[in-house]
Amino acid sequence: MRPLRQSMIDAMVVRGFSPSTQDCYVKAIYAMAKHYRRDPAEYTAQEVDAYLLHMVQERHLSYSSMNQAASAARLLYEKVLGHERTQFHIPMAKTPDKQPELLAREEIARLFATCWHPMHRMLLQTMYATGLRVSEVCALRVGDIDSHSDRMCIRVVCGKGGKGRYTLLSPTLLGLLRTYMRTFRPKLWLFCNATTGTQPISIDMAQRAYMGARQHAGITKSGGPHTLRHGFATHLLEGGVDLFTIQKLLGHGHISTTARYLHLISPQFRPPKDVDPLDLLAGLPKL
Repeated sequence: MRPLRQSMIDAMVVRGFSPSTQDCYVKAIYAMAKHYRRDPAEYTAQEVDAYLLHMVQERHLSYSSMNQAASAARLLYEKVLGHERTQFHIPMAKTPDKQPELLAREEIARLFATCWHPMHRMLLQTMYATGLRVSEVCALRVGDIDSHSDRMCIRVVCGKGGKGRYTLLSPTLLGLLRTYMRTFRPKLWLFCNATTGTQPISIDMAQRAYMGARQHAGITKSGGPHTLRHGFATHLLEGGVDLFTIQKLLGHGHISTTARYLHLISPQFRPPKDVDPLDLLAGLPKL
């Protein structure tokens, strides 16, 4: 499937798909080709439909995983191979709208306290204080930190969908980052791969760092490092920050996506009067 693979990659590059999306789509088509053991260009719509059903019923994968494979198949058969959607229909499942399990502020403080590796701890603190996705925090460069007093922000060069934006740089986070940089002396990447020294930390490593800290902290709630982004949005809302500002900080294309966090607000929480609501790290309980 090498020529077909290259044609598919070319179609994604033209449309501005991120490298991670390209990799996921190629792997999805490869998995389908491995299942049928022949060229994907020869499949019928019924065979693609049967494979998607196989993913859910026999492999017990989530509907989100199935939809990712369906999106990859739509790109291949409609944009690369030129099939009309009406003649080559590929279904998409309606996924259940699940609310994330939020960490309490005390749990977040405990998570940071039990993360023994200082670079990993700094990475997790940065995620919570800025609302960055794990892929975005791994791709941060030293030059993306603007500490000038009249700016105080972090630049996200290439967020989801290739969109750039700016997010918060609170005084507490800036102080922690300065201590971190005096210790580790990063040159290009803010969080560098310890093995190579020239590449950014991998997403897998960042996820493992979160899972390890969560286990050591005795936290049983589900979810990965994206939980810290959920906490960022919800805690800003509880602190009185308006929805439109949070939408821009998170990089959401539609405010309806950000509005989902309104359901997660705790009516019992009262923000401390002496703490800036934008400085989330300063509002965490002292352990």
